[in-house]
Amino acid sequence: MIDLSIFEGRTVAVLGLGRTGLSAAAALMRSRAQVWAWDDDAAARDAGARSGIPLVDLTRCDWSTPNAMVLSPGIPHTHPRPHPAVALARDAGCAIIGDIELLVRTQRGATFIGVTGTNGKSTTTALLGHILKAAGRPTQVGGNIGVPVLELQPSAPGGIFVLEMSSYQLELAPSLSFDVAVLLNISADHLEHHGGMAGYVAAKTLVFRGQAAGATAVVGIDDEPSHAIFEKLRETGEQIVVPISSGRRATGGIHVANGELRDDSAAENTVVLDLRPLAHLPGSHNWQNAAAAFAAARAVGVPHHAIASGIRSFPGLSHRQELVATIDGVTYVNDSKATNPDAAAKALACYDTIYWIAGGRAKEGGLEAIEPYLGRVRHAFLIGEAADSFATALAGKVTMSKPGTLEAAVAEAQALARRHDSRDAVVLLSPACASFDQFDNFEARGDAFRDLVDALPGQRGG
Repeated sequence: MIDLSIFEGRTVAVLGLGRTGLSAAAALMRSRAQVWAWDDDAAARDAGARSGIPLVDLTRCDWSTPNAMVLSPGIPHTHPRPHPAVALARDAGCAIIGDIELLVRTQRGATFIGVTGTNGKSTTTALLGHILKAAGRPTQVGGNIGVPVLELQPSAPGGIFVLEMSSYQLELAPSLSFDVAVLLNISADHLEHHGGMAGYVAAKTLVFRGQAAGATAVVGIDDEPSHAIFEKLRETGEQIVVPISSGRRATGGIHVANGELRDDSAAENTVVLDLRPLAHLPGSHNWQNAAAAFAAARAVGVPHHAIASGIRSFPGLSHRQELVATIDGVTYVNDSKATNPDAAAKALACYDTIYWIAGGRAKEGGLEAIEPYLGRVRHAFLIGEAADSFATALAGKVTMSKPGTLEAAVAEAQALARRHDSRDAVVLLSPACASFDQFDNFEARGDAFRDLVDALPGQRGG
């Protein structure tokens, strides 16, 4: 556990008692800080109280006392409007930070690698952590993936923290300067939290904040916003800037051509690894993830052969194009992590005969990213709050039905796929939506899909 004794005797407010907030409150209390914790949800407050966490209504307290507020990711602090407690804290001059800021303040000697992007950051973070561990480097993985960072262990000598960073988390870690910072891609997401696309791009760019000579910036160049950031860093930044791409030659960087991972950092365009046979990294979006992980691992001194070995042995992640089962020749794939249309489009691009389960709580923006791949979709099964709006957007472009629930969609998809295309069909849960209308989170949705598939009748096998 991370020691936060620098806060001993100080009062620290904690707003939000989900997993991150509970972890922060517990770490502060272990370090003998005075904790004032609050959550707008009564059930969350009750859970905190049962854990012995002191509750103070942060909308009614004396803000001259706390030294800092630890804010859980996702609670508004700017747009669409600050949470009332955040506004009071800010007016009182209280620092508003996240749990990752607490980690940074106590682990100054560690190497920090940050991974952000709209899509692919979880896979890239996990892949990079796997490569480093396999190469014998003392590495811990956290942030927006896995355990909360304050439940990690203090850094060993030469230790590395690989952190998946959401835009929310980047805004709440003002003193964090990454030794290696990775930006994979940017597409419209969480716009309401950032006041529009410009604010979202600015938040993602914070991953490069404070980098100086000796630091490395790994930047995707396959989308316009990220490419613009790359050009600006290359022109004005002091750090080493490494471009990555899954669709074009990245001169001086790492790219994938015809499924081959290539190192062009010395302008030699050397083939490192053929990615096409790797079942746990399917599709060009995962090839970009592999290019980013390669560039980041190389930046901290891991040899080429060790990186390639780590990529080959990577087992993949749950809920990211996870192969669940093959039943009567039909393959079932859990891509519940695809919570926006751009992410779903990347999954649709990987299969030829798709029975697509989509829907949930829609985010801002339309389905334009998906439209080029609708020819691969034999039938769409629409669920959740977005079923009607998706049906309108997809009308005349694909056959569809509105089973409403995931359970009904899985049953309908099995029946249709077995009847028409059982030898090459893929039943793909790639919702293009958040899960919160019917599930607590995307993990719960993916677990439910897995359970439903496990209960299906039929012959298992390849």
